[in-house]
Amino acid sequence: MSSDVPDPDAPADRVKHVRIEDEMEQSYIDYAMSVIAGRALPDVRDGLKPVHRRILYAMHEMGVSSNTAHRKSSSIVGETMGDYHPHGDSAIYDTLVRMAQDFSMRYPLVDGQGNFGSMDGDPAAAMRYTEARMAPIAEELLADIEKDTVNFSSNYDDRLQEPDVLPAKVPSLLLNGSSGIAVGMSTNIPPHNLGELVDATTHLIQNPDATVEDLMEHVKGPDFPTGGNIVGRDAIYSAYATGRGRLRVRAEYEVDREEGRIVISELPYQENKARVVERIADDVNEGKIEGISDLRDESDRNGVRVVVELKRGANVDVVENRLLDHHLESTFGVINLSLVDGQPKVLSLKETLQHYVDHRREVVRRRSEHDLQEAEDRAHILEGRLKALENVEDVVELIRNSEDRDAARAGLHDHFDFSEEQAAHIVRMQLGSLTSMEAAEIEEEYEDVQDTIDYLESVLASAEKLDSVIVDELQEMKDEYDDDRRTSIIEDEGQVTHEDLIPEEDCVVVITEDDYIKRMTVGDFEPQNRGGKGIIGADPKEGDRVSKVFRANSHDYLLCFTNQGQVYRLKTYEIPEMSRTARGKSAINLIDLDAEEELTAVVSTDDFDDDECITMVTHQGYVKRTCCDQFENILSTGIRAAKLEDGDELVDVDVTDGTGDLVIATEQGMTIRFDESEVSEMGRSARGVHGIKLQDDDRVAAMVATTDADPRSLLTVTKNGYGKRTRLSEYRPQSRYGQGLIDIKTDERNGRACTAKAVTEDDDLVIMSERGQIMRIRSGDISQVGRNTMGVTIMELEDGDAVASVTVVPADGGDAAEATDAADTDEQ
Repeated sequence: MSSDVPDPDAPADRVKHVRIEDEMEQSYIDYAMSVIAGRALPDVRDGLKPVHRRILYAMHEMGVSSNTAHRKSSSIVGETMGDYHPHGDSAIYDTLVRMAQDFSMRYPLVDGQGNFGSMDGDPAAAMRYTEARMAPIAEELLADIEKDTVNFSSNYDDRLQEPDVLPAKVPSLLLNGSSGIAVGMSTNIPPHNLGELVDATTHLIQNPDATVEDLMEHVKGPDFPTGGNIVGRDAIYSAYATGRGRLRVRAEYEVDREEGRIVISELPYQENKARVVERIADDVNEGKIEGISDLRDESDRNGVRVVVELKRGANVDVVENRLLDHHLESTFGVINLSLVDGQPKVLSLKETLQHYVDHRREVVRRRSEHDLQEAEDRAHILEGRLKALENVEDVVELIRNSEDRDAARAGLHDHFDFSEEQAAHIVRMQLGSLTSMEAAEIEEEYEDVQDTIDYLESVLASAEKLDSVIVDELQEMKDEYDDDRRTSIIEDEGQVTHEDLIPEEDCVVVITEDDYIKRMTVGDFEPQNRGGKGIIGADPKEGDRVSKVFRANSHDYLLCFTNQGQVYRLKTYEIPEMSRTARGKSAINLIDLDAEEELTAVVSTDDFDDDECITMVTHQGYVKRTCCDQFENILSTGIRAAKLEDGDELVDVDVTDGTGDLVIATEQGMTIRFDESEVSEMGRSARGVHGIKLQDDDRVAAMVATTDADPRSLLTVTKNGYGKRTRLSEYRPQSRYGQGLIDIKTDERNGRACTAKAVTEDDDLVIMSERGQIMRIRSGDISQVGRNTMGVTIMELEDGDAVASVTVVPADGGDAAEATDAADTDEQ
């Protein structure tokens, strides 16, 4: 084979053998750092990302300043993309738009003309329609950039030079904040008030050992362009001390109780106003927020105004808290991450300001050196002019006799010892500058230049004087651009919890056999006379019947016992509040019930004492007591409360202390009273002991706890709406597991007994039928008679209807969670 022909089997000279994981790792790191440093994170010195910096510099180079006419945005975008930022026009225009939005930037850097979007999320018009120019404060970021104050690098195609950072007369990073997502990290810096930043920066320059607490005497907290309120100061301190924090930002609103309205005037930063209004409306329509009759967005160019009209009688505090919980309060996560010497770093407030101060010191030093060099060059020229004026006749003669300009410059250099620069300047001078007046002006200018040189040399020689220059310039910025703080800082009165949104009130909870459940306020039902029909309290679906009704306070924690001996824990307010005619919501959405499982009894946990027990009774007459502390940790799937015999069901539950008596009532009208101590405390898995000896076809309907001194009466109500009251003292105690005494006659008129309750004359009763009729009467309206009587009509029922349940509303407004159910509603 010829030596000129490459051998196809020979290894290539430039092939490198590397592990693929090493190459992937290094390539990913290179890409990540490119995104971090080149696109996503701001520089700590001027607070700008490359795209912001390039847009402003392109406008500067185009001469589009704050005192020139606006230019088409497409022109600015085109110049930026073509010369400095080759990443697509949409990214550049989106940045330009944001820099012009006064609701996005605390101090907008671009003065826009046209549609630049809105707080409602409306997009800006296309770039061919809008116009822009630099805002005055943006020029302060570029001030002195021609004076070698910052380093320049080649642009992407090496045709031009672009600044690595802007001189930045104001601390822009904190001034307007920044947000961005890089690879594996993100930044989210809130905007601040210029005057406060200037004061804090000045304090840091004058007191290098200042702490974050010292700086917070000047910087009170972020200052958002949309105003609003920051709730609490601890989160602000955390953000400033560590560079990370979570701020609760709350809308500004006014509650007008006389007019029944809430007027929202400021929204949390970066909230979409139209979306907020839409979400409120959705929650109103879905019933998540009640009490709102109208919602209007009356905002205009002068600011935000969203009016929430309230219904008459609406609970203003509840509506306000619901709005706060879901719509008028948001969280701003502070991550003060920026580039320091090209590396991402999370900074505290002091560190951020210190890096800015170091940057300004470098800028002012380089500017002073540049100005000093120019002043010295000018002084050198002026010295030559003054020397030429002293020898004006000889200088003029030499120039006139010279063959050309070059010869004149050489002659001046040789005969008068002018430097090359001085000689060139003198040759270019006009004769008019040789007048005596011009000479005086030159001497005056020379003195001024010498003063400038002395001043600049003193600045460069003294760190304190250089710092004073920075302080003076910062004060000028404050005098020119400072304005009032927009965001207020209010004290943290505690996180709004779901419970705070619910008014504390007595409720009636209705449950059907098919386990539909709802709650209504007791105030929905006015007391009626005994024997009435009541009003509609529920509308069960066809084939379903109301099984029980109980009373509880809306803030009570309830233990919900089922017929199968399971117990669940539930907050009353978690039960959906609905109208009288509503069917309710399936309890499966609240409690994980099995197919054949039904709620049969409910007690409150709010007033449990260490020595109290949960006492339970079953249809077959078994009784057990279990210490309350065994019901403290209840899983969402429930826990076992009692072991039941086959065919038996849990029917009633009460909280007892072991010192009184238990009264058990059966469906056939029998009652037994015995000392509670006859029932020993047992574990949750125990079955219990016999409480009453039942006749054939009889079963337990209810249980009541009482004492010897109890002045109350035993109210017994039958299926057909009859009932009576008998003093508890007439039920003599006997041993457990006896047949008991006759309490009420359960003939054809009365029907079987469905429940028994201990009541006073002043208590109210809420009685509900299986078909959903409900009525409220005073207990005292029911006659108090002896045992073994028929009773009187309590509620008039329609054919086929029957009493489902009775609950007691104590007259003294006592423990609202005393809530036990009623009897099983199966027809006998």
